Amino acid sequence: MTVYVIGAGPGAADLITVRGAEILARCQTCLYAGSLVPTELLDRCPPDAELIDTARMPLSQIVSYMVDAHAAGHDIARLHSGDPSLYSAMTEQRRRLAALGIPVEVVPGVPAFAAAAAALDGELTVPGVGQSLLITRVSTLSTDMPPGEDLARLAGSGVTLALHLAAHRADDIVKALLPHYGAHCPTATVAFASRPVQQIVRCPLADLPGALADAGIRRTAVIFVGRVLDPDNHAAVTDSYLYSEARMTKLRSDG
Repeated sequence: MTVYVIGAGPGAADLITVRGAEILARCQTCLYAGSLVPTELLDRCPPDAELIDTARMPLSQIVSYMVDAHAAGHDIARLHSGDPSLYSAMTEQRRRLAALGIPVEVVPGVPAFAAAAAALDGELTVPGVGQSLLITRVSTLSTDMPPGEDLARLAGSGVTLALHLAAHRADDIVKALLPHYGAHCPTATVAFASRPVQQIVRCPLADLPGALADAGIRRTAVIFVGRVLDPDNHAAVTDSYLYSEARMTKLRSDG
């Protein structure tokens, strides 16, 4: 029997992958991360599946449920919001399951930053403006940033940022980023991306703390910072080579 770590997506129940939905439909036990996972997804579980809300459980109890389900011959779905590769706290679960000889398979999901970018109707890599995206966060009571990964240092390159789990630290974000991005750099914050309560706040970097406070946004948000958020006002913006006459001519000559 296998523990399937499934990315449930950013919030909308229909943004789970087909693979994730199919596996979920055959797992007799499902552990899910409380309100971070839409309840509609649980309807995809078998009618007699055991559904376990792990929101207030310590790791030892979560693993204990998995061990018991595995011993009972169940396939197990472990539903995480977004994609398991980002801020899912999956690593410590896998470590303990591996020590017990319980197989684990990861099923990717739609990450929050991708859903947030879709809500903005924009592209995060615009030719002539920006071709890199740095996904990061800030230190919190639960997780410190490792040495060398403080926001001011990461911002030195000036690339587009996608800040997770950071809306409550808007003042600190602005203080760290202003020397590298400038007061007028565009920002866009998407809270609860893909959900009915989704909010979008656009403002210059210097206005970020006040704008988020006015909108009541303090969590479950992705903050983007970078010139790609307003590419038409960037002097170097250009079209992609992908659709250019030069590329079409080259393809015809190579063919």
